[in-house]
This record gives sequence, C-alpha cells and structure tokens, in this order.
Amino acid sequence: MNGADTAWIITATALVLFMTLPGLALFYGGLVRARNVLSVLMHCFAIACLMSVLWLVAGYSIAFGGDGAVWGGLGKAFLMGVDADTLSGTIPEVLFFAFQMTFAIITPALIVGAYVERIGFGFVLLFSSLWMLLCYAPVAHWVWGGGMLADGGIFGETGVRDFAGGIVVHETAGLAALIIAVFLKPRRNVTTPPHNPGYVMIGASMLWVGWFGFNGGSQLAADGGAAMALTVTHISAATASLTWALWEKVKFGKASMVGMVTGTIAGLASITPASGFVGPIPALIIGAIAGILCQEAVNLIRNTLKIDDTLDVFAVHGVGGIFGTIMIAVFGAGSFVAQFGSLVIVGAFTIVMTVLLVFVTKAITPLRVDEETERNGLDIMVHGERAYDHAS
Repeated sequence: MNGADTAWIITATALVLFMTLPGLALFYGGLVRARNVLSVLMHCFAIACLMSVLWLVAGYSIAFGGDGAVWGGLGKAFLMGVDADTLSGTIPEVLFFAFQMTFAIITPALIVGAYVERIGFGFVLLFSSLWMLLCYAPVAHWVWGGGMLADGGIFGETGVRDFAGGIVVHETAGLAALIIAVFLKPRRNVTTPPHNPGYVMIGASMLWVGWFGFNGGSQLAADGGAAMALTVTHISAATASLTWALWEKVKFGKASMVGMVTGTIAGLASITPASGFVGPIPALIIGAIAGILCQEAVNLIRNTLKIDDTLDVFAVHGVGGIFGTIMIAVFGAGSFVAQFGSLVIVGAFTIVMTVLLVFVTKAITPLRVDEETERNGLDIMVHGERAYDHAS
C-alpha cells in the first residue's frame, strides 16, 4: 500500500461525493421553479443514499468483481472477501470501492435534470436502482473492469480510452435522460425562468471543485498524471465558460450567468474522458469547442426537436462526453475504431436498456405526476414541504 496514493484517493472520494451533495443538487435546484426545488434536492439526496447501498449489495461486484467479458459476477457482493488489508493496486480495495461508489451515485443523479418538475418519486427510486445495476455497472465493467471494451477485448490489444467517464458516466446518463424526457413529454409550463440563478452558480462552482477529484482521482495515484489531469480539467472548464458566454453575446447580445456556468459544466464533461491522455493545449481546444458545441446542442434539442430535457442533460453531459471521447483519438491518444466503436456499442446498449427499464418501471409505479400535482408543485404535493411561503 502506498500512503500518498491512499491519502489522495480518500480526498478524491470526498470531492466526488461533494459533486452530487450539494453541488449537483444546488445546480439543478436553482434552475427549477421555487415550488419544485425541494423535490430536486430530494431526488439527488435519495439517489445518493440508495445507490450507495446497491453498490455494496451488487453494483461493485458487477462492475469490478471479475474479468468476464460482459460482467464481473457476484463474487464480491456485499464486499465478500474484501477487508481493510485487501489491496487494489497501491490503495486499499475498500477505498477503490468507495471511490467508484461516488461515480455510481452521480451518474443516475445526472439524469434527474431531464425529468424535474413532473416525475413520480417512486419512479425515480425504482428506475435509478435498476438502471445503475443493469446499465451503468455493466458498462463500467466493459470499460474499466477488464471487460469487452478494455485492452485485450473486442478491439484488440488497445481498447477504448475513457479516463474518468466520458462513455461510462456522461454518454450513458445523457442518453438515458433524453429517452426519459421523450417518454415524459414536456412540462405543462416551460416558460418560467430559473427561480434562483445564485444557486446555479454556487452548485456549478462546487461541481468544478469536485471535478478535481473526479478526474484527478481517476489516476488512482498521487503523481504527475493526477496533477496533469487536474490541470487540464481546470483549463477546459475555464475556456468553455468563456466561449459559451461569448457565443451567447454574439447570438443574443447578452451573456448570461446561468449560460456561463453551464459552459463550465460542458467543459468539464468534455475533458473528462481525455483528462488522463492530453496536455494543456488540447484541453484548451476541447474547452473552446465544447462551449459552442454544447450550446448549439441545447438549441437543437430544445427548439428544433422540441424535447423537454429540462436542464439539458443530454446536450451538455451526453454531447460533451461523446465529443471528448472522440477527441482522444483526434489527439492521437487512442484508436478511432475503439473510440467510435465503444461509443456505438455503449450507446445502443444504453438506449435499449433504458427503454426497457422505463416500460418495466412505469408498469409498477406512475411515470408522471397528475396535472394538479404538477400545477401546485412537487414540493408540497409529494413531499409535504415548501421552500418558500409563496412558491412561484
């Protein structure tokens, strides 16, 4: 065991959990109407709790329990055979379990942004549980757990390169979000602006800080690779924030604060898969393109396709993660065949599995709340609480 590596991954684990609680919760919570803010916070918090338990029960074993091509089996369910002295590389395996658990938390939590203000709470819990175990965990195994997309798999000696989750996290969550948004259909009122842009900025800032653990921690060592991953993450985020704001200014005459911090997330999502394979100049290029590319994807999904992916999960996370995965090959750090092929395989699997799980889940618990609940707000109607005396 290496003490420095262990100390860094303990820190990184806390940082990645900080991304969901409270970072993502505040970022999403600020973007909805006041009458629904508590429901968004509840979704993020409940998902964090439930995914933690399910990751212990079976998720970790499916993803990292063995070296099968398709799944890792159940040999490490409930962390069987793992104690404080068991190592994974240079760190305790129980720490690797905890670090990967925070990824299993934030991935279904990202999907929350697609269905806020109209989703059934029971659907959130059941769908997130099934999706993490049957979609996220298998994909994590294929890419990171020695499965069929890794080195020695179906793409030969050099498999897909996905340092911290462009495919595993962002492509899967983005596509699932888009599919659920299509099933849900639009909100009855899509014109109300975010109730608290200040929350959005605070949440985005927390995500930015937490992302250092997300990408830097994925090196699984306290070394120069972790330092470079952290640095390029910051450069991409900063650059994408600026290009998003500049593109808004060119198109609309004004650069918005909500837009600028959304650009931050686009830059972070885009650099995530590449952060272990590129230096500062490629990171600058990735961020510069991401700020414009993801903004145009928002316009396409919202205004052209008329899909109410409420908080732009696919346009920002999905498109950003896919773009960053391709840029690994563009900058010569991976095979075009492996990068594109893995995107197609994981994309197809995610779409099929998500559609199937939506049908299964909505047969058990309602997908969408009724009109009265949506009109009055999920906070008071579903959870019996209100954040404000006069919810807007």
